Amino acid sequence: MTAKTPEEKSRQEQVSLERRKFLKQAGTVAGLTLASGWAALAPPKWPLSLRDPDGERGKPRARTLHLPEGGFVVEPLERASLGVARGGDVPAMVRAAVDGIGGIARYVGPGDVVLIKPNVAFERPAVLGATTNPEVLAALIHLVREAGAKEVRVVDNPIESPESCFIRSGIQKAAVDANARVYLPSAGDFETVNVPGATWIENWPFFWRPFKGVTKVIGVSPVKDHNLCRASMTTKNWYGLLGGRRNQFHQDIHGIIADLALMMRPTFVLLDGSRVLFRSGPTGGSLSDVREGRTLVACVDSLAADAFGWDDLLERKGEELPAYFAKSAARGLGNPDWRRLPMREAQIG
Repeated sequence: MTAKTPEEKSRQEQVSLERRKFLKQAGTVAGLTLASGWAALAPPKWPLSLRDPDGERGKPRARTLHLPEGGFVVEPLERASLGVARGGDVPAMVRAAVDGIGGIARYVGPGDVVLIKPNVAFERPAVLGATTNPEVLAALIHLVREAGAKEVRVVDNPIESPESCFIRSGIQKAAVDANARVYLPSAGDFETVNVPGATWIENWPFFWRPFKGVTKVIGVSPVKDHNLCRASMTTKNWYGLLGGRRNQFHQDIHGIIADLALMMRPTFVLLDGSRVLFRSGPTGGSLSDVREGRTLVACVDSLAADAFGWDDLLERKGEELPAYFAKSAARGLGNPDWRRLPMREAQIG
């Protein structure tokens, strides 16, 4: 066995320290909610050693794997429709949005192992809109369980410390309380995955361990502004499955998002417009950058869901869509012209 370098030993010790801290914090996670006061709205000053500034978490072993051919699709893109729910009752809205595309039983059945990918990228409380609303996640987990899923896994590889991000955002508590299993990334969890035809990630480190045995995949992501690609929604959400030096993708942000659409073909996506980070994205940091959206959108077509979010929730109707829409559509990965899709809209409350 090759002896570990001092750097590797240091990293291993740091990971162990982070996980011990996480287990201790998880028992008191409720104290990180808004009830703890306005101080909870400011990001904590975590030590730099807990951060992953360039995204290089996970160096896979020397083998190449593949996601299932055809992805995790149940309903083909050609039959895509939009389920839109508006209101304030989050569980009822999740159900209504999914009912708008045929109901959960159309996509999940008894015995399924379902992976749900929220956006947990930053150490932010949910009210700041930079991460998935934990209420939406919890309602989705309950709906999937109701359909007979054998297991539900909640997965992300955050840009910042995974333990801190999952706790700070409320995602850890929401997932555990709803009887889902949370997967936090560590170096041994990554494998090289081949994405035929991809420009940037044809062979790239991928958060593989939680995908073992998975039969269905659902993405649930917030609607937010992005300083590089102009908007971060369900298509860019898959960025959180990559390892390696992700910061290099910034030079072609639209190209990498088109690659993500090629890499992951989910069962369906849920666009979380319960609140909208309409500026200062993707990290946010101020309540003044957030407005109530009170809208959830379900669709098997990520591009259609995101284009709806661009027009309706970011309120940028009439502005040209970001370039990744056209790049992805040119590969046959969806239809940004959401108005051509059948839509079922429900008003809740």
